[in-house]
Amino acid sequence: MQENDKNKLLIGSGAALLFAGLVAGLSYQVTKVFVREAIDREEPEIMKFAKSMLEGNSEADEEILARVRERKQFLEALPLERAEIESFDGTKLVGHWYPAEGTPKRTILAMHGWRSSWSRDFSIISEFWHDNDCNILLAEQRGQGESGGDHIGFGVAESRDVLEWLKWMNENKVGEEPVYLAGISMGATTILMAAGRGLPANVHGVMADCGFTSPDAIWKHVMQDNLKLRYGPYRGLIAAMVKDKLSDDLMQYSAVDFLKKSTTPVLFVHGTGDTFVPVEMTYENYLACASEKRLLIVPGAEHGLSYFGDEAAYKKAVLDFWRDFD
Repeated sequence: MQENDKNKLLIGSGAALLFAGLVAGLSYQVTKVFVREAIDREEPEIMKFAKSMLEGNSEADEEILARVRERKQFLEALPLERAEIESFDGTKLVGHWYPAEGTPKRTILAMHGWRSSWSRDFSIISEFWHDNDCNILLAEQRGQGESGGDHIGFGVAESRDVLEWLKWMNENKVGEEPVYLAGISMGATTILMAAGRGLPANVHGVMADCGFTSPDAIWKHVMQDNLKLRYGPYRGLIAAMVKDKLSDDLMQYSAVDFLKKSTTPVLFVHGTGDTFVPVEMTYENYLACASEKRLLIVPGAEHGLSYFGDEAAYKKAVLDFWRDFD
């Protein structure tokens, strides 16, 4: 081999190594931002900026947004009793007790979604619950709002928090009426996982709206379908970073596995227009569920908007569920 050829080969190899190093460094930074956005209480600044840019281009119906804002403000202005408990790992959890006007027919424990709030996610549906004589405990998920914790557990730790809330409710608030769990998005996955952990006998049902199957599955969907990045090269690094922060491997948990052990009736709800949590995940959860189950699919409804997509069908499904399992 001539000297010039050797030099070209060395230069080419060096460039390839440099490129590989840059790709590896970029992959690490992308993963770092992705994991921080997924589970850290404090969002990366770049994600806050991206969300602020998207807010002005929302496709959501302005009338729906106005209803949510108005009802959210109404809920936050109510003189609700503040509840505080210490969860299984010492994390302080905060909730808001919204009592029925008269004798309650049932009590609902409501778990909100990822990077959301109790007053936003349940702004509208809480009115329907309240009108139907329900006590409501509106919990704040760990790592969000006023609850403690530096990280979001994607339903895994939160499903254990549900058991702690139920213990507090049964000791302090619940009488003879049946108890139901309600959740939306990550809150739905939270209560689906809780259903497989062994619920108290007075929990008569679980109402899960647009829940995902597992942390691994939803991260794969978001990265591949929403961010247009291949998930495979990032998965191992994501798992390692999450485990380092939470001291737990979230990749091993799935609502599907928990639902195989469920003995509590479940009402599954999802919209076919959901691009954040695809409706196929609810189909998968539904098929895995070992207990009695119901399914409401709302054509065209986007993420968390099934109630608005077909309010009459949604209300009927819930009222029928209560009638059959109260």
